[in-house]
Formats: sequence, structure tokens, C-alpha cells
Amino acid sequence: MRQRRSIFGALLTAAVAVSGVVAMATAGQVTAAPAGGYLHTAGNKIVDSTGATVRLTGINWFGMETDNKTFHGLWSSRTWKQQLDQMASLGYNTLRVPFSNDALKPGATASGVNDFTNPDLVGLSPLQILDKVIDYAGQKGMRIILDRHRPTSAGQSALWYTATVPESTWINDWKMLAQRYAGNTTVIGADLHNEPHAEGTNPNATGACWGCGVVERDWRLAAERAGNAILSVQPNWLIFVEGVSCPSGGLSDTWDNDPSNDEDCGWWGGNLSKAGEFPVRLNVANRLVYSPHEYATSVFEQKWFTAPDFPANLPAIWDKYWGYLYKNGTAPLMMGEFGSTLANPKDKVWLENLMAYTGKGVGGISFTYWAWNPNSGDTGGIVGDDWTTVNQAKQSILQPYLLPPTGGGTTTTTTTTTTTTTSGGNGSGACKAVWRQDNAWQGGFQGSLTVTNSATSAVNPWKVVFTLPAGVTIGSGWNGTFSQSGTTVTVTAPSYSPSLGAGASVALGFTANGAASTPAGVTLGGASCTA
Repeated sequence: MRQRRSIFGALLTAAVAVSGVVAMATAGQVTAAPAGGYLHTAGNKIVDSTGATVRLTGINWFGMETDNKTFHGLWSSRTWKQQLDQMASLGYNTLRVPFSNDALKPGATASGVNDFTNPDLVGLSPLQILDKVIDYAGQKGMRIILDRHRPTSAGQSALWYTATVPESTWINDWKMLAQRYAGNTTVIGADLHNEPHAEGTNPNATGACWGCGVVERDWRLAAERAGNAILSVQPNWLIFVEGVSCPSGGLSDTWDNDPSNDEDCGWWGGNLSKAGEFPVRLNVANRLVYSPHEYATSVFEQKWFTAPDFPANLPAIWDKYWGYLYKNGTAPLMMGEFGSTLANPKDKVWLENLMAYTGKGVGGISFTYWAWNPNSGDTGGIVGDDWTTVNQAKQSILQPYLLPPTGGGTTTTTTTTTTTTTSGGNGSGACKAVWRQDNAWQGGFQGSLTVTNSATSAVNPWKVVFTLPAGVTIGSGWNGTFSQSGTTVTVTAPSYSPSLGAGASVALGFTANGAASTPAGVTLGGASCTA
């Protein structure tokens, strides 16, 4: 049960070779769409078209559901591409995009766009801006989940329809989006309606129920109608279904002071306790993902936060509300929202325990953190008010659970680096290397080492080796498998992309512990890439 407050705030790689020395000014590189094509489900797993398990470890970037009708932060001094670059470099492989039906109307206009930093967005409609974000995210290997957050920009609603936005509009707009992005494997599915919740006093409840059988209020039945309508025009999408707050659809006594209704209620959208008994039934098999929301005391002090056995009581609470669906193998889970300001020390304990509950590695529970934006009054964001500085307290807790995008790489750099090319090593020929430091903090840093095979033949399988100063150790890495022995770091090709073709590049992102430093002695397949 939550009422969110939003605080409004106002080139492709070029190289010139001279006498064996390459001056490389990087301003971007176009990369492939997410590997693995469309996704589907198998038991409690999400899998790709090859059958490989996929874990979505993403983030929310809101704004399209508000009066701006487009992503917040486009007013900042950073380009929209730089923000997506940073999300990907931090390890977020999925973007959940909240929107309202207002943003989809013909003639809808986007506001809050800085025409100096984002001139390419000026004059575009909300949907046209969304198109560009989807295209670029796909180039980086990120996936997109569309989230119908509100019927109108005025605020959230307990039911999936209102007097001005009927169910028919809700469903038709979803079908329009499914058709608009048909064939685009970056867009993987629909989060049907954000946070259905209770309203009214039992027995005259007026809010969203689960399994009550009242057509006008039963969210489970509405999710089936909308999900099947979407699948009729786009059978490849995943259908993400959130929970309710109180299964009856009436407010608990916590809210209406009526002790006669003391049912077990949870967060808005977070109560899936009846989904086992009353499952969502879709006409296309293996498309259903349940998507609970989970929050901390910065949103509301639920009774379990003050229980004497906190935090040991948390796993049983999560099991009861939604975790059982995963543990029983019923369906996959994707926590669509969870977050906190971390202002209360108890919230840090909550977040650490929640992430441990999801499990590490590709087999863990999927999630999209709330939020990228700093202007969420309930939670704050991963970045600060400058839309650049990372909240390291939050990121450090999330980082071990993040699986960075695959099939994509960075597309914006601001450095000019001189590298020397040489031949040798497994017949791979010359190579080039560019280091970019993205972030630094007390005791660590993050960056990306882009290695280009400038030979005339592929390196298969590729392997990159470099050294770091004594005392600097790799914390996490992506787009390759990292190992370290002393000061030597070895990165081997992932199984899904073993070959580095002639002229191709790989962006090896990593975080490290220790003083910020530049990788030295870079080699690709034995060929030196000396900066």
C-alpha cells in the first residue's frame, strides 16, 4: 500500500592510423540487440529461445506516467543516451518503463526535455521518444518491460479502469503497443497494471480483489482478459501480473479501523497469496510471470518491521505473499518494484535480506529496482540529483546480484586514447584498447576496457589479459568471464559469444576494489594493445 511522491526537477568509433600508432576518439559504437530472442517460461524460470535461463536484473526509469509524458531527467545536463550507458555499465540488463494512457493519446506532447543536451528529442511525441530509447537499449543488449502505471497522469488507481479510462481503452492501448513493437525482441512484455489495491470497507469493498469472482473488481479475471488480448496480436510477449493488497478488495483495519476486516493484507500489488488457488489462465502457454512489489519502512512501517524477530521473520513473510509461487515451481517471479531511501538503518538490513532471498546467479528471482530517478520521494534513486552520481550504498548491495546486458556494449565515451598496434599471438594480428573510467568512490572504481580486433581475421575464442597495480582487485565484471591471479587479470569469452570478428569490439566493464587505476599491458589473444 503505497502512494508515491514524485519531486519534479527542472559517433561511432573513429580511428586514424599513423606509423603504427592509432589515435582513437570514441564517441559510440553500435552493437547487437539482446541475445536469445524472445523469452518464455519453463516452470519457475524465464528462458530464451535457446532454452538458456535468463535472469532480469533491471531498473525503473519513470516519467512517462506523469504530466511530462516522457522520461524524467531529460531536463538534466546529461544526454538520454549517457543515462542508458550508465545503467548498462552498472549492470542493469532490463528497463521497466512506466507510462499512463495519457502519453499514448494522439497529439500527446512530451515536456521537460533539455533542448541543449537532448536536441534529438525536441518535438518528438512520447511514443517517438520511447521508440528511440527502445532502439538504443536494444543496441546495448538491454531488454524493455512496458508498465501501464496509471490510467491518467493524475495518479494511480485501485482498479485497472476509471470513469474516464474504461477497460476497453486499457486493452486497446495494450494491443496497439504490442503491434507497434511486434518483431522487436528488445521489448519482452507487458506489466498489465501497476499496483491494484483495496478500497472501501467490507462487505462493501470497491477495490481490486483476487479470486472473488466479481467481474468489475476481480484483478485475476481482468489480467486474463488483457493478457489474452495482448497475446492474440503478440504471442511472444511475457505477461507480467502484479498482486493486489487485500484479497477481498476491502481495506484492512490498519486503514479503516474496522476490526471486522482483519484479513492478511500486504503492499499495493504485493499480495499474490491467492494466486496459487486462483491462477491466471492465459491462452498461450509459458507466458505468465507474477510480479510482486516489496518496500521498506521509508514507504510505510508495516507491522513486520517492528516485530521482535525482525529480520528473521522476513523470509516467511515473502514466502506467504509471493515466494511460494517460485519455490513450488508454479511460475517465475519478477519483483517489479522494491526500494528505499536507506535513511533508516533497518531498511539496509531489509534490502540485504531481500536480495539474499532472491538468490545469486542466473537462477535467482528477477527484479527491476525502483528507481533510477532521484526524484522519487519515497525511495530516492540510484543516481543523485545531478542524474550522474551513483548512490553507492544502494548500488553496493545490489551489485552482487546484477547480471549485465549481453549482446551490447557502451555507445558513449568522452576520452581520446593513443594506442600502439602490434601483430602476433594466435595469428590474431593487431588490436586496439581504450580505457574509460565511469565512476570512482572511496575504496573503489568502475570503468570499461574496450578492446578491438583490428586484424583481418577473427579471434576465436577470444581472451583478453591485462594487469592492475598491486592491491587492486576485481569486484565484478561483465561481457566476459573475469579471473585474477596477483596483478594479472584474464577475461575469457562467454559461451554465447566466443568469437571476436575482424574489426569487432568487446567492452569489458568491471568494478574494482582499491585506488582508481588504468589497466596496463593489454593483450588480445597474445597480441599487445599497448596504450
